[in-house]
Amino acid sequence: MDLTLKIWRQAGPEAKGEMKTYPISGVEDDMSFLEMLDFLNEELIEKGVEPVVFDHDCREGICGMCSLFINGEAHGPGRKVTTCQLHMREFSSGDTIYIEPFRAKAFPVIKDLMVDRTSFDRIQRAGGYVSVNTSGNTIDANAIPVPKHDADRAFDAATCIGCGACVATCKNSSAMLFVSAKVSQFSLLPQGQPEARDRVLSMVNQMDLEGFGNCTNTGACEVECPKGISLENIARMNRDYLFASLSSNK
Repeated sequence: MDLTLKIWRQAGPEAKGEMKTYPISGVEDDMSFLEMLDFLNEELIEKGVEPVVFDHDCREGICGMCSLFINGEAHGPGRKVTTCQLHMREFSSGDTIYIEPFRAKAFPVIKDLMVDRTSFDRIQRAGGYVSVNTSGNTIDANAIPVPKHDADRAFDAATCIGCGACVATCKNSSAMLFVSAKVSQFSLLPQGQPEARDRVLSMVNQMDLEGFGNCTNTGACEVECPKGISLENIARMNRDYLFASLSSNK
């Protein structure tokens, strides 16, 4: 397969970036998209050209590290797949492929296709956890019954891998889908209730501080999410946030 790659190159956060063209031959259908970039980088290194920097880790669709905007879509043309799960059989010989980093004010470019997503970490630290007694008086994990419907919805929310596709595909660069998934995975369970009010207030406030935009209600985030996180989580978080904001013990 012969391809023409148009890749965003940027030396650093403050440097001016531009699209560079790289023709590539010998790409196999069974290569993953990241393997194709590895193949390109091997050629660039042999020619004495600096390789393209991009994020990756597990390459199994679990870690959320790979974050490429491919032909105008977060993670490329596939649905419910991450960039590392996208294979070159989705493209045809002779195609021109545009590859860019996830773009958002809260996701500054580090270099080339790698962006800084530590804003997600700070949102998590603001309240994305459950305080657990580890003093020796811990409660058995099965002591609190959880309805299966609630457990299933909490698990669905917890499948969010924090890749940032929702932010990259939103015209407002909103992180509402990510934050609502992290809020919902606890608010749906009895173990998450004691800190529910403070959690939603703290995480939403931190989201605003990081510079993410508000929800557009267009649903593009759910479409591009590799885990299919539902917009219902945003509605749930909005209700929780309103209730927490109006509670008398604020």
